[in-house]
Amino acid sequence: MVTPRFNSAQVAPELIAEHTVCALQHTMPVLVPAMVFLSSGQSEEEATLNLNAMNKLKTKKLWTLSFSFGRALQQSTLKNWTGKDENIKKAQDALLTRCKANSEATLGTYRDSGALSEDTSESLHVKDYKY
Repeated sequence: MVTPRFNSAQVAPELIAEHTVCALQHTMPVLVPAMVFLSSGQSEEEATLNLNAMNKLKTKKLWTLSFSFGRALQQSTLKNWTGKDENIKKAQDALLTRCKANSEATLGTYRDSGALSEDTSESLHVKDYKY
């Protein structure tokens, strides 16, 4: 996704969607069936809102736009579980919530509840992380 630097001012998901889809339209071959994104340090909710905005965008999109289910979509599940059997149900509920949200975002039908939880709004950015 085309997003601002980590320490820059936040921009609207619609602007991220416009820039991301425009970049893809100018660079990606039409035979590529899908573009699956990693979170790149965004919070779970930010990444979901940005994906939703891309799929709502009224422009030509030649690919399915979705997620590669990486840490931003698993973080709240793992945080709720903490490796303890007694937290399995809580972790399953968190996973189901994220799956539903991202399924809807892939269709452009996600509706932000406005109630960000600490689990999903926490930035996953790691300063100076090298891939």
